[in-house]
Amino acid sequence: MKSRKLFVVVILLISGRLLFGQQAKTPWEKWNWLVGEWVGEGNGQPGQSVGKFSFKKDLDGKILIRKNQTIFPATEKSAETKHNDLLIIYPGSDVNTQEAIYFDNEGHTIKYIVGFNEKSIVLTSPVIPDMARFRLSYTAIDDKTVGISFEMASPQKPEEFKMYLEGKASKVK
Repeated sequence: MKSRKLFVVVILLISGRLLFGQQAKTPWEKWNWLVGEWVGEGNGQPGQSVGKFSFKKDLDGKILIRKNQTIFPATEKSAETKHNDLLIIYPGSDVNTQEAIYFDNEGHTIKYIVGFNEKSIVLTSPVIPDMARFRLSYTAIDDKTVGISFEMASPQKPEEFKMYLEGKASKVK
């Protein structure tokens, strides 16, 4: 009788561990090519820029964190500007989705849904009435180079994205 109860308890523990263990895994395979440290240049509405960013796994591989710093050099019309931001990528509510949240030193917060295609990772903010939309894309050019674009869409035309910034970065580590 005792061995039968012990057997049932062991089976329940193993089953629970298998079930919950699978849910706890987070597939970052599609991000692996971006993990590391990068330096790059860009241009767009704010002007020419140089910057650096990194993607690192954190919290025992449960999330990805991107830290970014972009510097817009001084011009005749403006002083040098430093833009710092943090992007946290995490598993979505569905096991097959990923989401992200962005914060910057200008006080912006953007929530994103993550999408993938053959050579790109695309983060797109959802449609929210009376709010601009954003799309951040990373496109692999080769093993050590990535194209980056940041687009915006007006609240009146949320499906019509227009380029705001674009650039290229090279992997340094």
